[in-house]
Amino acid sequence: MALTKDTRITLNDGNSIPIIGLGTYASPDVPKNLGEDATKIAIDLGYRHIDCAYIYGNEVQIGNAIRAKISDGTVKREDIFYTGKLWCTFFSPELVRKGLEKSLQDLQLDYLDLFIMHWPFSIKPEGAEEPSNPDKAFAYDDVDFYATWEALEKCKDAGLVKSIGVSNFNKRQLERLLSKPGLKYKPVCNQVECHIYLSQSKLQAYCNSKSIILVAYSVLGSHRDKNWVDLSTPVLLEDPILANVAAKYNRSPAEVAMRFILQKGIVVLAKSFTAARLKQNLGVFDFELNPEDMKTLEELDKNLHYGLFKQMKQHPEYPFHDEY
Repeated sequence: MALTKDTRITLNDGNSIPIIGLGTYASPDVPKNLGEDATKIAIDLGYRHIDCAYIYGNEVQIGNAIRAKISDGTVKREDIFYTGKLWCTFFSPELVRKGLEKSLQDLQLDYLDLFIMHWPFSIKPEGAEEPSNPDKAFAYDDVDFYATWEALEKCKDAGLVKSIGVSNFNKRQLERLLSKPGLKYKPVCNQVECHIYLSQSKLQAYCNSKSIILVAYSVLGSHRDKNWVDLSTPVLLEDPILANVAAKYNRSPAEVAMRFILQKGIVVLAKSFTAARLKQNLGVFDFELNPEDMKTLEELDKNLHYGLFKQMKQHPEYPFHDEY
């Protein structure tokens, strides 16, 4: 099947997700209005999948953009696929719906298309929310994600979200969730870091066997925010083999890196706040990598995580101690 910007993948609950989405995370020093402007431009260009999160601190602006494009007739609400994320301080069952309702209120939307657990571990509400907060340390919590998941299932039953999923879960954690007694809904997706240095083939094979799709973030390596990323790691887009493949197709390394993930059957979140780049990113649908070049790029896998979130390494549910 030829991929286009309008291609959707059917989820295990019958809903469908656009294969390319706009990622809206930005460092705290980036003005929030840039995300709002970029979202409007993206929708004008044909993006229909918008990925955001409570912890990004910009759901008010992203919601403004979506509603502006609905108001001017560019799209209807049902055309837009919006993903939100439950932050780790809302994992206690009595807080899950509050966390969701905070996002809905900020966005001024009646429902989310997809709501996912941002990480498999919980943080106490009185602890720091992000590592750039120097005044507070993270306060580990021990909420079992079984209980969090049951509360998410109730949010789906209440019509506040269409689909529910997870993010940054390893295979062992997915297995545990899927074996939960009384499981009502399987996660539809696992959103994970995925790129040519972290191709996630083993995790993808496992997820495929359970009808769970992978959604890829940091597909171009990383935004290299010093709060999250070891700046001594190699810059993915400067990889010489990637550059050679890109030259062969007369494409940018970024386009080839994105196309590689798409052809693996993984949903891609493309993050950019510039109109020219947003448009260029849709060029990934204008060419196809041959099997030989797919194999060449697959062999670049180093199992390298850029976003290790090492601040949480001591938490029992920290996911990256396992191979995948």
